[in-house]
Amino acid sequence: MPTDLSPDEIARSHRWHAIECNNIAWTLSDLPARTAPQAEEMLNAAHASAFHWGKVGTELNRARAAMLLGHVYAALGLGQAALTYAQQSYDYLAAHEPPDWELAFAHAILAHAAFAAGEDERHQEYYARAQELGQAIADPEDKEIFFHTFNLIPSP
Repeated sequence: MPTDLSPDEIARSHRWHAIECNNIAWTLSDLPARTAPQAEEMLNAAHASAFHWGKVGTELNRARAAMLLGHVYAALGLGQAALTYAQQSYDYLAAHEPPDWELAFAHAILAHAAFAAGEDERHQEYYARAQELGQAIADPEDKEIFFHTFNLIPSP
C-alpha cells in the first residue's frame, strides 16, 4: 500500500496511537464494572497499543504493553492469557531495575492474573508483595495511582 508519509511521520503516528490506545485501555480497566462494549473496547485498545509499540517502541514499551494486556485479560477473567502477559512484563522489568512504582505494578498485575487463573497461592504471594512494594513507593502521586489500580484487584 503506497503512502506519501515519511518514515518519521509513520513512526510518530504509531507512537501517538500506542499512547492513545494505552490510555483508553487503562481508563476502561479502572472502571469498577464495564458493559460488554466497554470490555471489548478495552481489550481492542490494549492490543492496538501493543501492536503500535511493537512497531516503534523500546523493549520497555513492549514490557509495559504486556503488563497492560495482563491487566486487561485479568479484568476480563481470562486467567491463562493474563498470566502469560503479566509474566512476560514482570520478567523484563525484574531484570532491569525498574522504578519503585513499576515493580509494585508488576506484582499487582501478576496477583490479578493469578486470581483470574484461580491460582490462589500465587495470588496471595504476589498480592502481599505488591501491597508491600506499593507502601514503599516514594512519590505520593505514583503511590496514589498505584493504589487506585491495586484497590480494584480482589484481595486474597
